[in-house]
Amino acid sequence: MTPSALLFDFDGVILDTEWSIYESLKNVFTENGHDLPLETYVQCIGSDFNTWSPETHLEELSGKTYDWARIGKERNIWIRQEIAKLDAMPGVLETLTSCREKNLPCAVVSSSSHDWVDHWLEKLHLTPYFDHIICRGDAPRIKPAPDLYLEGVRRMNLPATQCLVIEDSLNGLKSAHAAGCPVAAIPNRITSCIDFSEADYQFQNLLEFKNHL
Repeated sequence: MTPSALLFDFDGVILDTEWSIYESLKNVFTENGHDLPLETYVQCIGSDFNTWSPETHLEELSGKTYDWARIGKERNIWIRQEIAKLDAMPGVLETLTSCREKNLPCAVVSSSSHDWVDHWLEKLHLTPYFDHIICRGDAPRIKPAPDLYLEGVRRMNLPATQCLVIEDSLNGLKSAHAAGCPVAAIPNRITSCIDFSEADYQFQNLLEFKNHL
């Protein structure tokens, strides 16, 4: 494994934002008499609710419509409060420090917005470690389309085969492979139920990954 650059997904790889988002939705489902298993929810991880919508799913299960704008505002407040308590995922700082020592360029490639990603990277003091931050809006389509990773490859000015992607979702894996990039899959507590057998590499966490760089 000798990449010339690393392209990191953000949510679930650098910061465990996904668990709070899932918990907040699961609470909405529970309040309305339904369950939201992880195996169902992971369909939208790494993309957005246009890929698979838990909101539509709940309305189909219950036969009701909901004020999702109101529910979303309440959820967003709680989600941000929970995420603000977190540190970066295990091994993030160690991996980025190692990359800096090896002059290995790094980028974030995320389907989330710049407002979201930039805010949390600044809070974690990680922004200086990245040569590029590529988010929703920087390419025509988000994951699982390849556009964001193609933009990452373009900015690195390297062949896609030399840009190793670190992902935690199936949508991200599909996106990276469609762009021609190899993938190291590092599942988290949300995505541990996913079959990552198509990944080029699999690791338990970024600390294990760093030891193979």
